[in-house]
Amino acid sequence: MSGLCLGLAFHLVYARLPGDRFTLAWTHSVEQTGWEEDYRVSETGIELLGARVEGSGAGMEPPPNAVLRQGRWHYRASLPPLSKLTLARSRHTSGYRICRGQRCESLSALLGPPPAEGATVDLFPCPASAANGAR
Repeated sequence: MSGLCLGLAFHLVYARLPGDRFTLAWTHSVEQTGWEEDYRVSETGIELLGARVEGSGAGMEPPPNAVLRQGRWHYRASLPPLSKLTLARSRHTSGYRICRGQRCESLSALLGPPPAEGATVDLFPCPASAANGAR
């Protein structure tokens, strides 16, 4: 495992991001509130470490264990590591941002605009044999 890969079907790698931690951030398309999820990339997959959301509604109610701090609901989900995250891409929303440290980049900046409505991108741990499209 060597960083986070962005691509399709675990093999077509568009971008390779170094490091083992990232935050996935976006603005909810209906409620217009911010959402952030912290992840760690490991040998077992992509592990959700915690999340923050600015509000609730439209299918985004915080879980019962959430704590309100500084205007955001903070919580930790109990999920097993995921082999991949599949993200929908749309030309009609602001899209996802991937943050590492204090730097955030949109998927469009990393991959270009969505090729078509309904396009998706997979995030997965890079295998050692992944193409060297590192950013």
